[in-house]
Amino acid sequence: MAISRRQALLCGVALSLSLTVGACGSSGTADSGDAKVLSEADLEAALNAGGSITVWSWDGLVKKAAAGFEAKYPKVKVNVVNAGTNNEEYTALQNAVKAGKGVPDVAQLEYYALPQFALGKSLTDLRELGVDKLDGSFTPGPANAVKAGTDKVFGMPLDSGPMALFYNKDVFDQHQIKVPTTWEEYAAAARKLHAADPKAYIANDTGDAGFTTSMIWQAGGKPYTVDGTKVGVDFAEPGSKRFASTWQPLISDKLLAPVTSWSDEWYKGLGDGTIATLVIGAWMPSNLESGVKAAAGKWRVAPMPQWENGGVPRTSENGGSSMAITKASANKTLAYAFLKYAAVDEGAQIRIDGGAFPATTKHLNSPEFKNREFPYFGGQKINEVLAASATEVVNGWSYLPYQAYANSIYKDTVGQAYVSGTTLQDGLKAWQEASLKYGREQGFSTK
Repeated sequence: MAISRRQALLCGVALSLSLTVGACGSSGTADSGDAKVLSEADLEAALNAGGSITVWSWDGLVKKAAAGFEAKYPKVKVNVVNAGTNNEEYTALQNAVKAGKGVPDVAQLEYYALPQFALGKSLTDLRELGVDKLDGSFTPGPANAVKAGTDKVFGMPLDSGPMALFYNKDVFDQHQIKVPTTWEEYAAAARKLHAADPKAYIANDTGDAGFTTSMIWQAGGKPYTVDGTKVGVDFAEPGSKRFASTWQPLISDKLLAPVTSWSDEWYKGLGDGTIATLVIGAWMPSNLESGVKAAAGKWRVAPMPQWENGGVPRTSENGGSSMAITKASANKTLAYAFLKYAAVDEGAQIRIDGGAFPATTKHLNSPEFKNREFPYFGGQKINEVLAASATEVVNGWSYLPYQAYANSIYKDTVGQAYVSGTTLQDGLKAWQEASLKYGREQGFSTK
């Protein structure tokens, strides 16, 4: 089910680049660049003194938050630069760090990509600036993700992607299909739907790294272990096997539409009912509203199907990003003030109003957020479901410090299960071996 908000990285970035720290950042006037625990008085003094910071972000809502920040603090200039989406930005950032010039003060980093920059000592530990004062402000998944497997905090959660089941109610009603609450019921629904209408599928899937890892995460799997430069990859562990054994029959019996997500064919299928569900992150509603207008009123949101019936609800994250302050920033105080504004304070609300799904507990728990009715979803209060999912994310997940590269080779390994006789489990084994091989080549100790 190739359903991540952004496509997987097309290429990896060598660790040798991420281990080189640049010596300069953007110009500023408020401090010397040395990190220190900041008080509210420190922040106010910096904002009153003014200056400028450069923020790299592909997200238009960050630009709106920056405009709000500048309106509130007119002596501060926030230069928002779109350095490209995911791999383009990450490659540019690595190159800037290596060159020691052109490094932004702030960079938007997806959760899976943050560890490689943290390990390369390219980012500021936000505890040094006082982020501990925000303990409890963020939901568990994003709060854990920005720690990059350590007790240090290298980013501030910007948004999140707790998973849920988006389904076409008209299609389900037409074929008398109950909303599945377990993956076993989901598989049964897939068979019933395709038997009733051979042109209709429960979902699309051509293989996607983000979806695969999110499913393993929800199943309680921990295929990745990280301890500094020691990494392990094990897709023979129980959670990975559980996913592979459940998903393989859907592939083998051709019960999933061979349609690539975000393609014209995918949007068409979501609109005409031939693709009946999406198991995806909570950021999806605005994409459906803008991209699948033909199906307005037909879609609903339900909890993510569970691996066990009647147990404690468990979910996982799919997508989402953070904002980090680079080690090279010459103006960490203003940079931190902007992070706090955009991720926690007024800027967070600006972004939520624009369609972002929050990572902050105060916004998720607010009656205004939970009680909002969505005409596109038949008036359903979908945020009640999505906010609950954010509290049910399984703890303990970690990504590789070179997850960007690992995702880029997914198609050549696990992806072969969709185009050949290779099984998912065999594909996962090949992914494991290729990921470990790359790690060794980059100087990691692997197991």
